[in-house]
Amino acid sequence: MPSLKSLRVRINSVKSTQKITKAMKMVAASKLRRAQEAAEAARPYAERMASIMASLSAAQTGSDTAPRLMIGTGKDQVHLLIVATAERGLCGAFNSSIVKLARRKIEELTAAGKTVKILCVGKKGRDQLRRDHASKIADTVDLSKVKKVGFAEAQEIADRVLAMFEAGEFDVAHVFYNNFKSVISQIPTVQQLIPAMVAGDAVNAGPDLKGAIYEFEPDEETILDQLLPRNLSMQVYRALLENAASEQGARMSAMDNATRNAGEMIKKLTTVYNRSRQAQITKELIEIISGAEAV
Repeated sequence: MPSLKSLRVRINSVKSTQKITKAMKMVAASKLRRAQEAAEAARPYAERMASIMASLSAAQTGSDTAPRLMIGTGKDQVHLLIVATAERGLCGAFNSSIVKLARRKIEELTAAGKTVKILCVGKKGRDQLRRDHASKIADTVDLSKVKKVGFAEAQEIADRVLAMFEAGEFDVAHVFYNNFKSVISQIPTVQQLIPAMVAGDAVNAGPDLKGAIYEFEPDEETILDQLLPRNLSMQVYRALLENAASEQGARMSAMDNATRNAGEMIKKLTTVYNRSRQAQITKELIEIISGAEAV
């Protein structure tokens, strides 16, 4: 049985940890509200843009002059996976769930004979992926010094992806992130960015135009040349915002569980300490009484 001193030290250590986890939970809760509002505000814009682009792309389907961002390179050999995770841990399964989804995609593409390149956004995803797929990591985006993710960071990532695409470094691009639903529910999501998914489902998801016919000026091709790069930046921005809200929600839930577990551990250790102390006192009393009787 451990000594009373070691039990006291351990109880104090757990209490200190409990204070830290409780403080982290409160900080995450305060950040969650702002992050959630930003993510929810970006969703209608991203969905509406996809709907407009779907309408524009309808006239370009099958055209030889359609933008490359919409039709792709015509090949499906090299895939770029943009894995967006957090810069810090202590947020439950937030990072590992995204990496797990990315690993499944990597295994699926590798089994099909495809070439995979990885662009890591956030060091937690990079740290996990480089254990098995270090050779596939093409680059890493460090956002550790960014306090609040803005459109400028998304634009920088999108420009980097566009530069790689124009250089012919990949044919298809996907982004991996967690879609925020609630504090206890974040859904790992994969979305294709290049070629842009602007047909079929996007049309059906858009508003009911009731048979209306629109004429665009300038022509659809010119508008798509401008909107497709902006749509790429917007989809990356949405992924970063969803990740930010999901990270704070996951951290809040994880720190709440850690605080509760620390409380239960303190109760158990306190019980063991009281029993050990009572046993020691009883032993000392017996020794005193035995000594008195011997005299």
